[in-house]
This record gives sequence, C-alpha cells and structure tokens, in this order.
Amino acid sequence: MAFSKYSQGILEYAQGLAAPLDAELLIVNVISERDMEAVNKISSFGYKVDSESYVATIKMERRKQLGELTEKLTLPDDKVSFSFLIGDPTDELLRCVIEEHVDLVVMGIKNKEIKHIFAGSVAERMFRRCPVPVLSYRGDDIAQRLHKHIEKYVIDH
Repeated sequence: MAFSKYSQGILEYAQGLAAPLDAELLIVNVISERDMEAVNKISSFGYKVDSESYVATIKMERRKQLGELTEKLTLPDDKVSFSFLIGDPTDELLRCVIEEHVDLVVMGIKNKEIKHIFAGSVAERMFRRCPVPVLSYRGDDIAQRLHKHIEKYVIDH
C-alpha cells in the first residue's frame, strides 16, 4: 500500500475478492531503504533527524491514513491485518508473499506516464518475480488513459 489516491479503490477491490472466499486481507506498506539512506545522509550533515524517529513518524502517519482507509471496509477485523516493512519494496513484498503464504497480490499502478507503468516500477518487478498471481488494479482515470493510448497507438495504426 503506497497510500496514493488509488489506495481506497485498491482496498475495496481486494476486499471484493477476499470476502466471498472468506480470505484474509494483508495490507503491506514498505518504507523504502532509499528514504532511510536519505535520512541518514541528512543526519550526517548535522541536522537533528535520525532514522528511528523518521520510521516512528512515518508509521504514525501511515497508521492514521490506514485507519481512514479501512473504515469503509466491511471485512471482519480478524480478516484484516497490516504490516510495516523496511527495505527494498520489491524484495520486502516478495519476502512477505513467501513468509505469509500469500495466494494473490493486488497492486495498483499510479504513475501518470504510460511508458513508466511497466518499466522499472515496483509493480513491474513484482509481475516478473512474484511466485503467485499479481492482479493490477486500475483506477478509472488510469483505465481511461490506457484505453485512449491503445486506441491512438494500437488500433489506429
């Protein structure tokens, strides 16, 4: 969960898949190791910031966001869990898939540029490396943009 404008749609879609199967919904958020490296670099310049405080602040902010997002879910509380991880997002998600015995990953794409959607993103790496199915959720705006792109560059040529 990247806490983007698409997060609510992704959660509702995942819930729609999980509910009829009586499946659990594990929401995962990864604090990128690149962010941690940036915090450590800033700290090395003498600024009063450290990685522990940064992680604590980020977790607090994201827990609040998660609370707001999950208010609308109708799954029983015992069917929804949340995990914070720190590291390379793709590696951490893959590790979580294995350790938690995940059956399906639901991800969103949020980049505005069509050419970046499957070129170097976490989603693209998950599609290539994940041992379980990865479902790509698309918000209406992305779906419309992709539709127009296909019409313009594929169908019209």
